[in-house]
Amino acid sequence: MENQQDIRRKISKPKWLRVKLPTGESYREVRKLVDEHKLHTICESGSCPNMGECWGEGTATFMILGNICTRSCGFCAVKTGRPNAVDLKEPKRVAESVKLMKVKHAVLTSVDRDDLMDGGSTIWVETVENIRKVSPTTTLETLIPDFAGKWDNLQRIIDVSPEIVSHNLETVRRLTKAVRIQAKYDRSLELLFRLKKGGMKTKSGVMLGLGESEEEVIETMEDLRNVNVDILTLGQYLQPTPKHLPVSDFITPESFLKYKEMGLKMGFRYVESGPLVRSSYRAEKHLF
Repeated sequence: MENQQDIRRKISKPKWLRVKLPTGESYREVRKLVDEHKLHTICESGSCPNMGECWGEGTATFMILGNICTRSCGFCAVKTGRPNAVDLKEPKRVAESVKLMKVKHAVLTSVDRDDLMDGGSTIWVETVENIRKVSPTTTLETLIPDFAGKWDNLQRIIDVSPEIVSHNLETVRRLTKAVRIQAKYDRSLELLFRLKKGGMKTKSGVMLGLGESEEEVIETMEDLRNVNVDILTLGQYLQPTPKHLPVSDFITPESFLKYKEMGLKMGFRYVESGPLVRSSYRAEKHLF
């Protein structure tokens, strides 16, 4: 039987996953703005390891439609339950914060709102329009849910035409049911296909370390290229709490580099691949 020391050694994080605590004047300024305007950021709710770096540079990813999700994905730290009523003032408040922060490139994401007929798409559109009104030089990436396959709701996003539209596949086909309990692998691929057909620049992300094989990672990358996804992000899954799915393995920086080289050869326009990469990491570089 393995002793406790052996078990601890297996689950301890490798040195390349060490992250500095958030510090600095720029970070404190962003922290103050988020608190004052009562914004929900995926940086906090998603326990992002890059929060210190991104906020320290005066940038942030805004999460709209509240901070309670109708889905219960096995990897995500965002609360699950019955969401509060939609805050109709949120689009204006987010836009005002983007202006105050002088954000050049803003990333918007949201919880899943399967409780709403429009899936929250109307608030998505209003948020984009409000940002463009008060900060017309700000470019936008929208990291959207699958809208439960209700394509009329997706069309609203296409019609408002953000510079980049992102939707994360998150994991390989075999693990989708365990990792994204209410989602469907092929539905996500169809959403990305429809976005590209609608003229959007598309992006998707995959987490590694959940038990997938190298062959499955390559297959997933090929599936994304088959629907002409432009930008790919690959990062290490980190277990947010003991209640979430455990980390199966820690992928080495060398393996991430290999996947990046493979992705570029497949035809992705841009590939972010590394242990600490998250879908919104260095998002401004993805405009090209």
